Amino acid sequence: MLDLRRRQFITLLGGAAAAWPVAARAQRSAMPVIGLLSARTPETDAALLGFFRQGLHERGYVEGHNVAIEYRWALGDYGRLPALAAEFVHHSVAVIATFGGPSPALAAKAKTATIPILFVGGDPVKNGLSENLNRPTSNVTGVSTLFEDIGPKQLGLAYELLPNAKKIAVLINPNSLIADKLLSDIRDAAKAMLRDVQMVHAGTPSEIDPIFAKIHSTGADGLLVPVDPFFFTQMDQIAASGMRYRVPTVFFRREFAQAGGLMSYGSDPQETYRQIGIYAGRLLSGAKPSELPIVQSAKFELVINLTTAKAMGVEIPPMLLARADEVIE
Repeated sequence: MLDLRRRQFITLLGGAAAAWPVAARAQRSAMPVIGLLSARTPETDAALLGFFRQGLHERGYVEGHNVAIEYRWALGDYGRLPALAAEFVHHSVAVIATFGGPSPALAAKAKTATIPILFVGGDPVKNGLSENLNRPTSNVTGVSTLFEDIGPKQLGLAYELLPNAKKIAVLINPNSLIADKLLSDIRDAAKAMLRDVQMVHAGTPSEIDPIFAKIHSTGADGLLVPVDPFFFTQMDQIAASGMRYRVPTVFFRREFAQAGGLMSYGSDPQETYRQIGIYAGRLLSGAKPSELPIVQSAKFELVINLTTAKAMGVEIPPMLLARADEVIE
């Protein structure tokens, strides 16, 4: 059913692209167009788009009133990003806003050096998006969520959640641009903690469930799922598999805990995507990317699903529970 929905969506996407030249000319005659490029899906981005529109509204822009937004989703397939970015460049949108880590922003940056590009996630200097945080030197600015750098913190929380664990497995998407950095940082952190980790890999939906089925047999007592847009597109499946196989899992966003996952630790999405909307509004009003410093997200949140913990038979340490920003019961 999921594959069918995706095929239907891609067909719809193609139809929309074919119809764009007429629609976009009519829109641009009256209002600027933002091209929104996401590595994820419409479903996973629904709430985030609300925060983005909130930021736009704060700068005086309302979708359909004085700004148009064209949407393109890669549906977790990073290989589709360059073509989608090229489409926005071909139609000369006013701003390209990207969701889902560095991959969509890098795809857009490879296609244009003039259209302003907004990104969310990671270290823009290490990822090659900008040479300077305070005064971006290219056509790219946005919000650094430090998601790529909090893997060690998430690993520490996993062992705090499971103090008697002998080994924690770490789920890596081998197709990710940041996979090597995640692996290196988490391995270094495990070594410093005198702990053991085991890397497991999934880059397609069919590879996810078998991993959960065999985690306990490999000697791992829990799982860490670090940041990756593909995992976000498979959120319900991953959370459900964790519950089915009783694998205590730590995730990178609160939506996983809300979907039934055990625990999450990551940046506050509301403030992050609201800020991207504000920057989009400022760019539409004439600001240049070099005038908009890259914002470093400073608010992180710990969310624990106590219902899932009870179902799995996991006792949450009182000190960890006391530090939670939200407890789902």
